[in-house]
Amino acid sequence: MKIALLGYGKMGKAVEKIALKRGHEIVLKVDSDNRDCEITVADLAIDFSNPGVAYQNLINCIENGIPVVSGTTGWLSNYEELIAYCKQKKGSFLYASNFSIGVNMFFNLNEYLAKMMKNISGYDVEMEEIHHIHKLDRPSGTAITLAEKIIENSEKEQWNLENNSSSKELFISVVRKEEIPGTHRIKYQSNVDQIEIKHTALNRDGFALGAVIAAEWLIGKKGVFGMNDVLSL
Repeated sequence: MKIALLGYGKMGKAVEKIALKRGHEIVLKVDSDNRDCEITVADLAIDFSNPGVAYQNLINCIENGIPVVSGTTGWLSNYEELIAYCKQKKGSFLYASNFSIGVNMFFNLNEYLAKMMKNISGYDVEMEEIHHIHKLDRPSGTAITLAEKIIENSEKEQWNLENNSSSKELFISVVRKEEIPGTHRIKYQSNVDQIEIKHTALNRDGFALGAVIAAEWLIGKKGVFGMNDVLSL
């Protein structure tokens, strides 16, 4: 498969390493906006760009009939517009806030736990996410995905980054330090005990591998997909 990398930072380089190991070819590397590049030389694009250019990168891929896998977060205010455009063009698009197979298992574990706790009184829930100092969005896309499932299955109505949040708000503690790839912890606290689940990424290879597996899966398909489709979860 001939792959275009949209965004050639740390994640782009990690994806390149995994893709080459799996026998694919990198035919294009773009640091930011891909409107002026020859995207049609690729069979598929993998986007780990930045929030300011991601939407236009994805539109350009769909416009040119190039299937695209995206892990860029921070642009999702335009998500529904992009989905509508993809469907109109009969394109191929796969988005995940996190491509790690372990994290996607964690997403499902989080949802299952939230459903179990829904009718149990006396517990409050909060979240902590820790990432490297270079990460632009606060909270992480992964944290937002986790929060959405908790909100769907609890009395929480929205998430909040302030520790003085009300009982209807899910507090997310955001920490940025050093070169940590990513840690997400969810805690249910009562007066007598606490329940915690946590996922810790040890490096970026898990994210990169998941993105390449998603790209391999997307080839030949039309529509809008996520990692639950790839992993049959």
